[in-house]
Amino acid sequence: MGSDSDGEVMSQACAALDEAGIPYEMKVASAHRSPERTKQVIADAERDGAAVFIAGAGMAAHLPGVVASLTTKPVIGVPLGGGALQGLDALLAVVQMPPGIPVATVAIGGARNAGVLAAQIMALGDPALAKRLSAQRAAMAKAVAEKSRKVEKSTR
Repeated sequence: MGSDSDGEVMSQACAALDEAGIPYEMKVASAHRSPERTKQVIADAERDGAAVFIAGAGMAAHLPGVVASLTTKPVIGVPLGGGALQGLDALLAVVQMPPGIPVATVAIGGARNAGVLAAQIMALGDPALAKRLSAQRAAMAKAVAEKSRKVEKSTR
């Protein structure tokens, strides 16, 4: 993430990865204020076996694109709210990448979905992870059905 102030939102990605049993590292590296650190973080992560990168940034939101320029691994961008445009500027910056340097983009503040998407990408080569994700989906469906029963019961 571009700043430690992004930690509260980006921790939602961590929660999704924790639930899927996927190890991760969370780091602060600014595309503008620490470009050399950003390069080193990506190089170190690749050396250590990173499979997917999640990059959150607000306003100009260059971090996801810079990360994508430094790796051929999948990059998921999380546009963060705030600033004068409440995250719309970040969303547009992250989603409008030049040809050949894609960044998968989730909703403004959508860090949880970034974590889930990273898990799904990793599950392509990990049948055990795919099974855990399927079990999570089944649990979500069961929870919706239970909530519906409560609503139906209360309206009778």
